[in-house]
Amino acid sequence: MSGNGFPSYKIILGSSSKARREILTEMGYEYTILTADIDEKNIRMEKPEKLVVALAEAKAVTIMSRLQLSDFLEKDAEPTLLITADTVVVYEGAIREKPTDKEEARQFLKDYSGGLATVVGSVLVTNLKTGISKGGYDRVEMGTTDSVMGLSKALVKQLIFQSLIPSVPAD
Repeated sequence: MSGNGFPSYKIILGSSSKARREILTEMGYEYTILTADIDEKNIRMEKPEKLVVALAEAKAVTIMSRLQLSDFLEKDAEPTLLITADTVVVYEGAIREKPTDKEEARQFLKDYSGGLATVVGSVLVTNLKTGISKGGYDRVEMGTTDSVMGLSKALVKQLIFQSLIPSVPAD
């Protein structure tokens, strides 16, 4: 048991996402990063909810296949949680994943600043000691026709190009 009354455990973050790392760090968790490096384009589903769940599961399976699971199953082994996740954006009925290059990223951002987009994300937590996995997904609609998350489109565009894609000049 840890000092807070909860059992102690280790965390493996199965993601290279900066945002996911920041969330765990800001919450005060220590963790190890292991990435699945799967070809996400090989996993296709028609519904975005099923896609993000399938991708999180595939990442977990891939990472677990690289681990010596017997080490986690020993009687005195500290429980270890593997956290995997995935996120897609649905825009005008089409599922969009990570852009493949800066031009595609620019087009996505331009599109999103003019309409509604739905973000669909999933998280899967697997206890490597027990083999039990729990996961789920959520959907959030974002943006309006004249603003993005409550900010003017012009401001959003300026901030995006200044902070996320500094080598691409804003129009």
